[in-house]
Amino acid sequence: MKGMRAGLGMIAALALAAGLGACKANVKLGAEPQASPEQQAALVAKGHYLTQAGDCAACHTRPGGEEFAGGRALETPFGKIYAPNITPDKATGIGAWTRADFHRAVHHGQDDEGQNLYPAFSYPFYAKVKDEDVDAIRAYLNTVPAVSYTAPKNELGFPFNIRLLLKGWNLLHFRSGVWQDQAGKSAEWNRGAYLVEGLGHCGACHTPKNLMGGDVKERLLQGGVLEGWFASDLTGNKKTGLGSWSEQDIVDFLKTGINSHTSAYGGMAEVVRLSTSKLTDEDLKAMAVYLKSKPASRTQPVAAAPRPAQLTAGKAVYDKNCADCHVPDGSGIPSLFPALAANANVNAHTPASVIQIILTGTGSAENPSPGGTGMTAFPKLTNKEVADVATYVRGSFGNKAPAVTEREVARVRAEVNRRNPVAAAPASAPAAAPAPEAPAAK
Repeated sequence: MKGMRAGLGMIAALALAAGLGACKANVKLGAEPQASPEQQAALVAKGHYLTQAGDCAACHTRPGGEEFAGGRALETPFGKIYAPNITPDKATGIGAWTRADFHRAVHHGQDDEGQNLYPAFSYPFYAKVKDEDVDAIRAYLNTVPAVSYTAPKNELGFPFNIRLLLKGWNLLHFRSGVWQDQAGKSAEWNRGAYLVEGLGHCGACHTPKNLMGGDVKERLLQGGVLEGWFASDLTGNKKTGLGSWSEQDIVDFLKTGINSHTSAYGGMAEVVRLSTSKLTDEDLKAMAVYLKSKPASRTQPVAAAPRPAQLTAGKAVYDKNCADCHVPDGSGIPSLFPALAANANVNAHTPASVIQIILTGTGSAENPSPGGTGMTAFPKLTNKEVADVATYVRGSFGNKAPAVTEREVARVRAEVNRRNPVAAAPASAPAAAPAPEAPAAK
């Protein structure tokens, strides 16, 4: 907490240095583009595609609500932020916004009144989106049905509910500037980098955060924790990342949600279903080319071998519940059930995703698995059984990831139950009490 307070104090000081009150960022644009009906139709179609590439509907559509009407709660370490209405309703949406207002939001993280937006809206990434693409997105959003709906107020405690602090946050973590192609790189590489680093905002989930919720820039795409899931390492690390994946493996995963290495789960299942599965093969290939160029993250240290008794107990749980689909040697069934051997998600330094998958499965009515072969949930397993089988999977088939404790399982189960009280209800055997949260790394 001392580190958090010190960070907030620094932000407050920077915010005061930046000046009090709302101050609109200067947006210099030419005249509103004039287009023929044919040109306007093409612009709207382009905007529709780019809106899918940006996965805009996922955040701006609440469960059971109208598309883009807002109201979805975005969980952050600082509280809940509710996505706003971005339909063209003039009173509750963005129908009254000018072209400059829209560009200011995307490129500078400010609303039409100059108030700073929270970075849960990934403007540090969207800032790279080219002006003509921003215009196309706006053109498309202006064609969707207008919905009169106001999202609930954000649930942020003091001092995180003070937007003034975002001025300091921006000074530390945000640099505006539209994407510029890199000389010496192919057009395909540059297109992939533009999608991954800009509109696709992959780093928003797949990059670790610091105490203030900012991206650790020197660890871009090396994996991060989001809403209790571990968003995978996307670098060339052969153990925990994409080092053993081919470009086609990446394309297959983004297109279908499954390949020979893994299947999409949690938030990534939604990304595949609503966004990447809609992209052209050319754009997916470009993203794969860019991702395969990322140097490997530093290899995680090899963990001490789990206790033999835990491996034996875990194997018994695995043989009873897992071996039919993932097969006894963990090699899986191609295009149906992913291999657990040499699986980057299994080998991650944190077992959070493995535990959540065991407790909640990988498909639901609200968030079905894109590949259509979601994993069954096992909420009735005790915390010990989950810890044992997770340890067995992470320490077998050539995997060498750290063992899992009952306390870690209890913590994840408590978080899952907080979000969805029936998803991972307490098992029949008493669950270990959740451990206190570990202190944040310095």
